[in-house]
Amino acid sequence: MDQLIQILGVALVSFIAWTLSALAGGGSPFVLIPLINLVWGVAAVPPVITVGMLVGNGHRTWLFWRQVDWYLTAWYAPGAIVGAVLGAFAFTQIHLDWLELLLGLFLVFSLLACGLEPKPGSFQVKAWHILPAGFCKAFVSGLIGTTGPVLNPFYLNYGLVKEQLIATKAVHMVIIHCVKILTYAGFGAISGEEFWAGLAVGVMAVPANLLGKWILARINPQQFRRLVLGMMALSGLWMLWSEREFLWFW
Repeated sequence: MDQLIQILGVALVSFIAWTLSALAGGGSPFVLIPLINLVWGVAAVPPVITVGMLVGNGHRTWLFWRQVDWYLTAWYAPGAIVGAVLGAFAFTQIHLDWLELLLGLFLVFSLLACGLEPKPGSFQVKAWHILPAGFCKAFVSGLIGTTGPVLNPFYLNYGLVKEQLIATKAVHMVIIHCVKILTYAGFGAISGEEFWAGLAVGVMAVPANLLGKWILARINPQQFRRLVLGMMALSGLWMLWSEREFLWFW
């Protein structure tokens, strides 16, 4: 009974997290990680998040299928697959907390570079740039569980907006999490309890994605961009806060 209550609680929080991520281009893991850590412990975070993100982004891919940028995805997939395998394997061997600190700094500085409005002078992303970027994201994601909306600056400056960004990013997440879950399972790094918890996280994405799609159709690209950048800021600050003990140590 206690386990059922725990999973139902995580599922409820997941609905809120998925709704926010549909409107802000990601960030749902940062709502879920503290709760998963509290209920099942820090070691459960990567496998639970991986199962949940695979199910939720799979549904999101189906929902926004026509808006996917397949050319960008073709560049993304090779690096992401290799990075996800190496990162998930590294998770079974080591855990580097300071990576979250670096990601947090990257998100904050990316926010400052992008600004709240599109700027002609900002860096121009080409499709091939996503190959090394996808490798790095997938590797770190496999190692620590999530990287947050770390690629959102690339998507925005490549020119993806609203449904295009949500759809393309969802496909990219499916690629990463398929590889990660196979690697975790192959090295015995995921338990039955973690699988069911992750499934509860993912299933709640279905109604949240439908709600998010309805709201997305009613906001303009500028409002969407502000939501994305706002989630980047919150994610970056969350990462820095989670590593405060590391910062104080130094």
